Amino acid sequence: MSRFLLVVPPLTGHVNPAAGIAKELVARGHEVAWTGTETVLQPLLGPDARVFGTGTRAFRALGGHGLASLRSLWEGFIVPYARFTMKPLDTVVREFRPDALLVDQHTPAGALIAQRHGLPWASLAPGAMELGRPYRALPRVEAWMTDQLERLWQRAGLPAAEFTDPRFSPHLVLATTGRALLGDLPALPQYALVGPVLTRRPADPAFPWERLDPGRRTVLVTMGTMSDAVGADFLDRTVQALARDGKGVQAVIAAQRGALPADLPDSVLVVDRAPVLELLSKGALDAVLCHGGMNTVGESLAHGVPLLMAPIRNDQPFVAQRVAEAGAGLRVPFSRVGPQGIAERLRQVLDEPSHRKAAELLGRQLMSGGGAVAGAERLEALVADSPTSSR
Repeated sequence: MSRFLLVVPPLTGHVNPAAGIAKELVARGHEVAWTGTETVLQPLLGPDARVFGTGTRAFRALGGHGLASLRSLWEGFIVPYARFTMKPLDTVVREFRPDALLVDQHTPAGALIAQRHGLPWASLAPGAMELGRPYRALPRVEAWMTDQLERLWQRAGLPAAEFTDPRFSPHLVLATTGRALLGDLPALPQYALVGPVLTRRPADPAFPWERLDPGRRTVLVTMGTMSDAVGADFLDRTVQALARDGKGVQAVIAAQRGALPADLPDSVLVVDRAPVLELLSKGALDAVLCHGGMNTVGESLAHGVPLLMAPIRNDQPFVAQRVAEAGAGLRVPFSRVGPQGIAERLRQVLDEPSHRKAAELLGRQLMSGGGAVAGAERLEALVADSPTSSR
């Protein structure tokens, strides 16, 4: 039996795929612990998960588009979260004594602490942005990002001459996607494209299943856990679009109630958090309207559900374009599309069978990566191959 420590940010779309891999590791007899913001992780993982809390603090809301959104992500979350968690992470490693760490790319402090203790670590890439190097044509942007990471490396007390990018483990990079959504990504031996990680999640007893009308087509609307600051106007336009579709379509919108208009049509159901996998596995969804985040896209495609995507930032435009090119959905401009445009595109996704057929095909391609089983096997091999392993 080995001990694995999972280091993840307090973001649902990043926790969920890691949770699937963790459950597979536990089923194989390994010991798993988590570290991060306990108030976020524990409700997502359930009461039985062992969570070492690193404390809670507020971080700047993310905003903007393009390079502005990149700067907001790094300066408003990635760097300050790494600084805030570095010391408690070191304490957790000393207490738990893991054989290996699985570190989300948005939590580089986990990789730095693994380096400090000479432990093997794997990167978890729940998105495509870091894998495909979308800013390689902008060397000054890449240099700025590298500078941020080098400063964190120095803060961790690691030798400058030994710097390695903490987003990319030299041992193993687990990516919850597939080549169909990554384009011309180079084939590297430490990259494992395991595809969507689908696993049972803690049930949400508060979800009002009785309000879903089986006689209507159902659309899930979710714009991600990091989009609250910029998503309200788009959700307002979406509600107007849904009102145009009449009684034939109903929507489940995962958002804070305050981000939506006061008057909602009867066809709109609002919940703080939607049981996405349960809705998909029960065949309750006919389409998903989302921001193009890899987690939502992968889970939808794995169940053959087509998408309407309004990408906001980071890797979302890239992912949305790949899905649209494959015919598994359509893309609309987040900031410019009006209610009529949303309504028209949504009807196309719902009415044209080719989108569902393409989604089913793309989903099968992604699922061939092996999911949680493949991820757990690669982590076991990481420990077995480690020079420090006694197993």
